[in-house]
Amino acid sequence: MSNLSLLLLAVDTSGKNGSLALARVGPRPTEIDILETVPLTGGAFSAQLVPQIGALLEKHGHSKSDLGAFAVVSGPGSFTGLRVGLAAIKALAEALQKPIAAISLLEAVACGNSGRGRVLAVLDAGRGDVYAGDYERGPKVHMHSERLLSREEFVAEAAGKAVATPDAALAAIARAAGATVDLIEYPNSGVIARLGWEHLQRGETASPEELEANYIRHSDAEIFSKPAR
Repeated sequence: MSNLSLLLLAVDTSGKNGSLALARVGPRPTEIDILETVPLTGGAFSAQLVPQIGALLEKHGHSKSDLGAFAVVSGPGSFTGLRVGLAAIKALAEALQKPIAAISLLEAVACGNSGRGRVLAVLDAGRGDVYAGDYERGPKVHMHSERLLSREEFVAEAAGKAVATPDAALAAIARAAGATVDLIEYPNSGVIARLGWEHLQRGETASPEELEANYIRHSDAEIFSKPAR
């Protein structure tokens, strides 16, 4: 990455309520200024996303050609929502020839406070399931695993561990299982921008061709197309 300051665009379309963030970063590795975070509501990301990006840039006196890097949530979450966000970032990054940092929403949850050590980051996956990320927090966050768990598996997994989640119901389940729970705010794109900048500084980037969604769960089409045994 260049030592000059640059504009970074962060996008999260993984859930019902997404967001955009525009940040100015550099030249020092820890230097990042979140200029604005804009909510995307209602899930109609395909209609909102590109116009909202243009409006956000224009509001701060910039155009798309001024962007120098991107951070995008690659999963887990809504299949349709993730595809919309990733497609928009792929198109912009390819046109501008700029790097992309793909960020797991579970990593953002794991980094939701300043604690150190092992933490189980969890999100509601619907259908009675839980997205769970086993992370080690330190100077650099390390992922041990990301999995889809049933509620029963989650209760067993959480027992005696440190758990981070923005979901009050999952927090209550984890506490009942004997976990130490940190109920955090849901990570917005400002958080994604900060994590993205850390990844970019370490050279952890993806090209538009390499950028893929990390769904963790199989789609309905994949599930129902499997032959019966």
